[in-house]
Amino acid sequence: MQAALEPVLDRFGTTDRTADIAESSAHALLTSVGWHGEVVRSSDLPARAGRSQRLADLAAAVGSNAYLCGTGGMRYLDVEPFAVLGTAIVPFLLPDASMSGIWGSAREVSALWALATIGPERLADELRVSEPHDGRCPGLRCAEAM
Repeated sequence: MQAALEPVLDRFGTTDRTADIAESSAHALLTSVGWHGEVVRSSDLPARAGRSQRLADLAAAVGSNAYLCGTGGMRYLDVEPFAVLGTAIVPFLLPDASMSGIWGSAREVSALWALATIGPERLADELRVSEPHDGRCPGLRCAEAM
């Protein structure tokens, strides 16, 4: 873990911007679980104003055909901008938090904590997403898909 987190710790000495630390820690996590993608900053991409419009535009700008959305975002997400661009919404849902194990306190800790606790191979297995979202949001306030 020390080797994976060294770049994150180094950033604390070179920046006072939370965004820089968050980017560094996200990259460390993704690299540890075998991700080999490219980091693209939203500020470098064209996007309209408005939460859902901006997110849909950013997904389209990087050539994505799906947008991974957590439960917090699902509460406000308007599916129409995504539907217009042909971008599926894929909810990221943690396993039942009442279960014992790694996800029991997931809302209170960082993903790097999970990486350090169970290791990169098991974490990669644990990070699963469900099928593309059909626009219906049981228990959540979400616009219906067109």
